[in-house]
Amino acid sequence: MQVPLLDFKAQYQGLKEEILKEVSDICDSQQFVLGSKVQKIEKEIAQYSNAEFACGVTSGSDALIIALMVEDIGAGDEVITTPFTFFATAGAICRVGATPVFVDIEPDTFNIDPAKIEEKITSKTKAILPVHLFGQCCDMDAINAIAKKHELIVIEDACQSIGAEFKGKRAGSMGDYGCFSFYPTKNLGCFGDGGMVTTNDEKKVELLRIFRNHGQGSTYIHNHIGGNFRLDALQAAVLSIKLPYLDSWSDARESNAAEYKELFAKSKIGDKIKVPFVADHTTRHIYNQYSILVADGRRDELCAKLREAGVGCGIYYPLSLHLQECFKSLGYKEGDMPISEKISNEILALPIFPESTSEQRQFVVETIEKILCG
Repeated sequence: MQVPLLDFKAQYQGLKEEILKEVSDICDSQQFVLGSKVQKIEKEIAQYSNAEFACGVTSGSDALIIALMVEDIGAGDEVITTPFTFFATAGAICRVGATPVFVDIEPDTFNIDPAKIEEKITSKTKAILPVHLFGQCCDMDAINAIAKKHELIVIEDACQSIGAEFKGKRAGSMGDYGCFSFYPTKNLGCFGDGGMVTTNDEKKVELLRIFRNHGQGSTYIHNHIGGNFRLDALQAAVLSIKLPYLDSWSDARESNAAEYKELFAKSKIGDKIKVPFVADHTTRHIYNQYSILVADGRRDELCAKLREAGVGCGIYYPLSLHLQECFKSLGYKEGDMPISEKISNEILALPIFPESTSEQRQFVVETIEKILCG
């Protein structure tokens, strides 16, 4: 049996005719950048995320950058974030000239540990940038309380977590900004790069829309130095077609995760792996990834043998950001973020896409059992 880590073809086949018609209509109109299609998806994503406003941008990475730009965060400023995330989180901070300050993660959720944030705050700190990793929200009550106490901006990196909930509140609605990615591998993916920034502040969304178009308040009149962060109509149209199906896809991921948990519990694998932990504050985990921890230094062996057996798997992420060569100048060393470093050596993502079958999940667990238990 072949079990890919991701499979987009089944999803596309069900929507193919509707998508191709919409693309054809856009080609006929020759209106490709911003416009009514983008305005439509902005309203839809804001409503879905329980935020007041949304601004469509070119990618999740640019969503982070533009939020930092609007807050005039740059050289000499510090932004507190997690070392266990995709590179774009810290990369965006550096791109605006600011300095990422890393805080270690919780050992169970893999999200930033709020208890360790306050000790890293200095007079240079301007923002906290938590990441809702793999589809589970951070402890936003704790993070927002710290931010309020120290008058800091909160920028939620919700690029992996559209529709995830913390105590019933949606990702992207709890900070000053929420940043989303619509890269094809996300639960809601377009046909290339695309992103969105949500906010509950009308003045902030007005600035976001100015900054995404080279800082133009009106045609060729620039009060700010922005960038080319405009979402195109083709991507917006694809997202609008897919959005009504998102809840059912995320529900399927939750169901698949529950089945994995049951199968692992019935297996002989025992404490050789740990299944994903769901925090008490999590009222909805949308499982962009289903990431287990593999004990006894056997992660790489398991990964290689699973692939040989036809089971797709992935390592997100193999090296904590504070140890990446490009951040060497920040002065971090091995041992500074012990939990992030440990998780990086043990984590392994298994197939959980909505269209996967019970037979495939059974095969995955049986294969892992054979590899780890002999």
